[in-house]
Amino acid sequence: MGAFPAVLALLLLLPLLSGVHSRYQPNWESIDSRPLPGWYDQAKFGIFIHWGVFSVPSFGSEWFWYYWQKQKQPAYVDFMQKNYPPDFKYQDFASSFTAEFFNAKEWTEILASSGAKYIVLTTKHHEGFTLWGSKVSWNWNAVDVGPKRDLVDEIASAVRAQGDMRLGLYHSLFEWFNPLFELDAANLFTTNFFPTSKSLPELYELVVKYKPEVLWSDGDGDAPAKYWNSTGFLAWLYNDSPVRDTVVTNDRWGQGSICTHGGYYTCSDRYQPGHLLKHKWENCMTIDTKSWGYRRNAALKDYLSTEQLVATLVETVSCGGNLLMNIGPTHDGRIAPIFEERLRQMGQWLKVNGEGIYNTTAWRAQNDSVTPHLWYTYRPQEKTVFAVLLQWPDKGSVVLTEPVAVAGVTKVELLGFGVLQWQPMKPSGLLVALPSLSVSQMPCQWAWTLKLTGAT
Repeated sequence: MGAFPAVLALLLLLPLLSGVHSRYQPNWESIDSRPLPGWYDQAKFGIFIHWGVFSVPSFGSEWFWYYWQKQKQPAYVDFMQKNYPPDFKYQDFASSFTAEFFNAKEWTEILASSGAKYIVLTTKHHEGFTLWGSKVSWNWNAVDVGPKRDLVDEIASAVRAQGDMRLGLYHSLFEWFNPLFELDAANLFTTNFFPTSKSLPELYELVVKYKPEVLWSDGDGDAPAKYWNSTGFLAWLYNDSPVRDTVVTNDRWGQGSICTHGGYYTCSDRYQPGHLLKHKWENCMTIDTKSWGYRRNAALKDYLSTEQLVATLVETVSCGGNLLMNIGPTHDGRIAPIFEERLRQMGQWLKVNGEGIYNTTAWRAQNDSVTPHLWYTYRPQEKTVFAVLLQWPDKGSVVLTEPVAVAGVTKVELLGFGVLQWQPMKPSGLLVALPSLSVSQMPCQWAWTLKLTGAT
């Protein structure tokens, strides 16, 4: 090859080479420019798992320690006075966090039966107890105390062996009563003893050791991202970590970052905007409406029904979000029957209706302007519109005002049943005739999906 062709070839390759070697810088402008890996938007549905020492008292909330010792809420103080000796400390609960019934393979089977495509496990909540043998959490981790097992490793291995779900790990940046964090807070976060010696080493360890594809950060303790060195860590995560090409992160990386910076947005717990957002988002919510951790004092009315959970999933996906639905296992390692029932029933619904959920995008209209309780999704690769009815109409038909249908071209199907008849409406829309079905003949129990091909 002559000199000129060689130089020309090199010049043509430079854009490709620069793209391959471009690196994210430790600032929000650069970090926020990273495209979200496509698998996450396609997945739509994940399961959150809140498990820790708070699962031992299993009273009130996973914020038990804070409500008891910091806020001294009467219900928590009274619970301790009635059931434990006066000198009992929160740390004493750890020896009873036994996990003797925990079987990661059984958990994974139950979780996968829900139809979820990823899980997120709390490796460390605000109490500071780690579910793995953290090198910087001496005697306050699941390997040294309680079950004396690496629970994160067992779950990670089982999820990967199952093959249909991706592993996500939750990590709280701050810890309620850690003296190093309290010292930094007293110094108005001008010192960084805690993140340097505790939170950052844990984050690096989690990523290198377990290779999560979701890293769910939480609990900034009112400290800014600069204090946590969040952009520095995220630059490493996106540039050099073993999961740099597939990992997704959320937006809880320091005061002011939520709903503004990071990967996908969570904005708040149980976030449900009800309309399309420009940025990818996630609705993290919990089946027990009053707690993320397991509660022995929960009443039946505190649990969302499967009908409510399906409706939440449908609305979330229609508005461009993912649903992260939480369960709280027991201290001895069981997924309570009411949680297992909800998980399996979600999976039953998705077996019939998953085509209108997975791999979809938000359509030009999210809900119908005339028919209530009707939400739309869209598969652009197939040019297929899905209309999900949260309520079965009494009159034997349903009006869809948003789709533009073409006679002889548009086909309407009820997923799990078959083709339906329809007729055009003026000035737009279509009237779909619904079959007369008994309860046992219904393709599913809670919400019903119409698939429209050849409509726009």
